[in-house]
Amino acid sequence: MKIAVIGASGNAGSRIVAELARRGHAITAIVRNPEKIAPRPNVVAKRGDVMDPGSLAKLLAGHDVAVSSVHFLDSDPAKLIAAASDSKVGRYLVVGGAGSLEVAPGVPLVTTPGFPVAYKPEAEKGAVFLDLLRRQKELNWTFLSPSALFTAGERTGKFRLGTDQLLTAPDGKSWISFEDFAVALADEIERPAHIRGRFTVGY
Repeated sequence: MKIAVIGASGNAGSRIVAELARRGHAITAIVRNPEKIAPRPNVVAKRGDVMDPGSLAKLLAGHDVAVSSVHFLDSDPAKLIAAASDSKVGRYLVVGGAGSLEVAPGVPLVTTPGFPVAYKPEAEKGAVFLDLLRRQKELNWTFLSPSALFTAGERTGKFRLGTDQLLTAPDGKSWISFEDFAVALADEIERPAHIRGRFTVGY
């Protein structure tokens, strides 16, 4: 498939590009600084501005799938959604956040007492992004939330999937590596199972 990855030089974005290229897809890596994208087969880097929906839509046009992997505080979800919609891209997948996942019925993680204050604004804006997507009538979207701890690690290919509830391991830890998150997202692109919905991945 032809897949555009917005924010392709970030922690999650770079792993997503690597995973998709490894599977033989043709990747357009959209970044502010194309020189940050290392030469790799199946990957073409292009300069893009997430705050300019018109030019971004032109970059996304003609792709089967677009993936958004940008920090919520560094972007505007309404502009990203507008760009995806106007581009007529086949699918739009968003690297989401864990803050909007529920730890109990009706209790999002971001509202719990132990949630780090420093991450709260980013998490709250991620929840806004998800709400905006859920109001879309035509856009073919999917929002993939990581577990609470989203960090560098190994590509094991072994993880669990969930929907709106935070996944935790038997020891109480909630985490997923960038590498395995990329595997889960690539699997979803190749075998769609969460059309117009949110899902999560964790160990």
